Amino acid sequence: METHASLAEFIFVTGVLAGGAAWLTGRAVARTWRPLWQLALYMLLLTGFTRFIHYALFHGPLLSGAGYLIDLGVLATLALIGYRVTRTNQMVTQYNWLYERTGPLSWRARDQTHP
Repeated sequence: METHASLAEFIFVTGVLAGGAAWLTGRAVARTWRPLWQLALYMLLLTGFTRFIHYALFHGPLLSGAGYLIDLGVLATLALIGYRVTRTNQMVTQYNWLYERTGPLSWRARDQTHP
């Protein structure tokens, strides 16, 4: 018998627990200057663990393709935002003479023309 997680269970497990881990993983990958593809691998693994938590604690389906994809989408989005926020801070702080912030997730090259 397959049961589906309630909204509260989804928010707690996927949003709070695994989402926090995804955010911190994105930050860690960015802070160590690792490539973005490594973050994708970590999110595939974290999503598998998240599905297991849904199964073990709340009797949700373990092998649910739709559930896996939904969790992966949420976790990958949070991880990517954590990655970009950290990478933006790195670029505009460590290379402030070369780059300026254009938003919380982006930067651009400074105008290098001299008057």
